Amino acid sequence: MNTSEALLKKLQYTKAYRQTRLDVANWVIDHPETFHTLITYCFKDPSDIAYKAAWILEFVCAKQLDLLLPHLDFYFKNLPKIKRDQSLRPLAKICEMLAIDYYINKDKNVMEALTVVHRDAMTECCFDWLITNQKVACQVYAMESLYYLGLEFTWIHPELKIIIEQHIHTSSAAYKVRGKRILKKLF
Repeated sequence: MNTSEALLKKLQYTKAYRQTRLDVANWVIDHPETFHTLITYCFKDPSDIAYKAAWILEFVCAKQLDLLLPHLDFYFKNLPKIKRDQSLRPLAKICEMLAIDYYINKDKNVMEALTVVHRDAMTECCFDWLITNQKVACQVYAMESLYYLGLEFTWIHPELKIIIEQHIHTSSAAYKVRGKRILKKLF
């Protein structure tokens, strides 16, 4: 069995348990040649494999974000196509990771790889997630990413402020907490 087949088998048996996801992510890190296959599964397959691949991708990126960098064109080209909640949450979290590494940590590799085209695509996706009916985790990652993107693109902060203020009173506790924190930063 080659590593791509092994990855598919691991994804098929992946459960939501954190340790299971971590084990598969560590396996991918140990077999970086499977990363392209993993990211392809995130966007290719509407079945359970796609969201499980997204779960694993999030954990891989949390440990070794550099593996994603050569695939950013593919990632941002396909990101707007994702609609399933189970896939959106980890992919939105990855956007937040990229934004933090770009704007706060000033990671040299991320700053070289994350082009203005990628940042524009991220901005568009994040605004879409905020104004459509998404789960709260996806929305809080989106508002955090937009806050950082707004450090460069000044038009973002006023729009973000309006959206948060419109939704904060009718949203969940998690949205309210993150929204209030972002609003404080915006003033």
